[in-house]
Amino acid sequence: MNLLSVENLSKAYGDKQLFSGISFGIEHGQRVALVARNGAGKSTLLRILSKDDIADAGQVTFRNDIPVSFLDQEPSFRPGDTVYQALFHSGNAMQKAISNYEIALEKHEENASIENQKLLEVAMEQVEAEDAWNYESKVKQILTSLNIHHLEQKVTSLSGGEKKRLALARVLIEEPQLLIMDEPTNHLDLDMIEWLENYFTRNDISLLLVTHDRYFLDNVCTDILELENGSLYRYKGNYEYFIEKKAEREFNEGKELERANNLFRRELEWVRKMPRARGTKSKSRVDAFNKLNDSLAGRKKQSELQLSVKMSRIGGKILELKKISKSHGEKVILKGFDYTFKKGERIGIAGKNGVGKTTFLNLLTGAEQVDSGKINVGETIVFGYYSQKGIEIKDDKRVIEVVKEVGDYIPMGDGTKLSASQLLLLFQFSAEMQYTYVSKLSGGEKKRLYLLTVLMKNPNFLVLDEPTNDLDLITLSTLEQFLLDFQGCLIIVSHDRYFMDRLADQLFILTGEGDVKMYNGSYTDYREEEKELKKKEIQEETKKALAPPEAAKPVNAPKQKVSYKEKFEFESLEKEIALLEKKKLALTEQLNDSNINHEDLMRITTEFGETNKLIDAKQMRWLELSELIG
Repeated sequence: MNLLSVENLSKAYGDKQLFSGISFGIEHGQRVALVARNGAGKSTLLRILSKDDIADAGQVTFRNDIPVSFLDQEPSFRPGDTVYQALFHSGNAMQKAISNYEIALEKHEENASIENQKLLEVAMEQVEAEDAWNYESKVKQILTSLNIHHLEQKVTSLSGGEKKRLALARVLIEEPQLLIMDEPTNHLDLDMIEWLENYFTRNDISLLLVTHDRYFLDNVCTDILELENGSLYRYKGNYEYFIEKKAEREFNEGKELERANNLFRRELEWVRKMPRARGTKSKSRVDAFNKLNDSLAGRKKQSELQLSVKMSRIGGKILELKKISKSHGEKVILKGFDYTFKKGERIGIAGKNGVGKTTFLNLLTGAEQVDSGKINVGETIVFGYYSQKGIEIKDDKRVIEVVKEVGDYIPMGDGTKLSASQLLLLFQFSAEMQYTYVSKLSGGEKKRLYLLTVLMKNPNFLVLDEPTNDLDLITLSTLEQFLLDFQGCLIIVSHDRYFMDRLADQLFILTGEGDVKMYNGSYTDYREEEKELKKKEIQEETKKALAPPEAAKPVNAPKQKVSYKEKFEFESLEKEIALLEKKKLALTEQLNDSNINHEDLMRITTEFGETNKLIDAKQMRWLELSELIG
């Protein structure tokens, strides 16, 4: 039975019909992605489902008022809320107990006073009374994985990315039967995205989400809905299956042959050989691919518009970094970093959120100054910098006017010229849209327009900071093809692992402590090597953690007068040790589970070791106090 049923839904804005008479359903356990071009109505459809917008016709039905949670691209919070109030806003008894425990634990870690000790004791008793230790462990995992701390700070003090992660944590903590999400991977670093993939695939969660993260689509989704030209198409499979069947459909319908070529031949070949663990391909599917490929090759093709740009000449000296250092307050981003760029290098910048990736790009392009050291830029270098901040585009300008302000044409590698209008067509701006006012564009369409203004400058050194955010799959394919043909230097910061794998030959990994590790290879290769190293470390840690602790030796201390504080501590320790022993037993049972995955094993092993150390320390203290009280 469907958790969600959508029947004959229609929506238009003025003369623009977004969709007409679309119907679909989501059953328990299905993880469904909604994909479409920018401006096709994805976010509008989600707003209708959340009752933030009204359809012109049709019906939306959730089964028996099941709990549903929504994650918006721009989440909102109640004015004045703290982080923990935003996280635990439903107010049920279990959430209150967990909320009180997390706050008490944070206070106790900052200051182990008698008052904070008492708060922690009461909070632990509440968690015990609600039988919520397993739920607490899940909440702790969510908060830690999404890097959410300082629960008493105001939400208004958070950055946009921190608010998005907070909103994501909130909907995960709510544990709804159906979760509806708009671009959940935006503002997450690569570690967080991989964690979220594992979280969705190992938990019984039903999803409807908008995302253009192709690895996410491939690894998480069971179904894909494509909204195109006002109609809805459903594909029962992941991203690889989607692009295969989409191309077959377009070929059979005799429409847009060249787009089928682009999305099918280039994309599918890449997906099938990309560096990820995959089972052996079905022979029938391989044969079908070859047959369709031959058919495509045999038909008369339209002249395909290639974006092979004649870039500015690049000289012998490109970019030299000499002992550069940079800090923001106490946060060290770079210390004494040296590097000389060579022609044609393609480098991906990786690292957790907050380590300074954007600052690094700003230093290279001169948007920020180094604290010490020197950056020498070659005389022939023309930077094209696509920043997260973007540019201010006046709403009263037409799309083509924005591009023509940069240039009327862009020179191509074969000596021809590509006009502003032709370039706009290539990036999915129809002739009609080119004369649309900027104010009428969607967020993704504005990003595409900004990207065009960068490319129109004919750069020979491209610096791209999260260029894939809010871009649709067609535009991503076009952009990737341009960058694959680009002969200049390329530096990319992106949370899109597919994009990074396809375009970056080597990585700079910012550690957050001022160092930069260099890795020759793709991001996926790097992650696989890191996982193997961590797996070995975890195996060693597991052996140590599961080894029986040495018997505690009584401390032969001289008799002293026992204070009230020590008596109180002694009584509290007995309760704390009992609760910790219960937690240790639960963790041991989880470790003995033969179906445990790698990420859970790492998390539980770490928690087991910390719990064991805490028990040992408290038992030692209990023995000391028992000798005194004697």
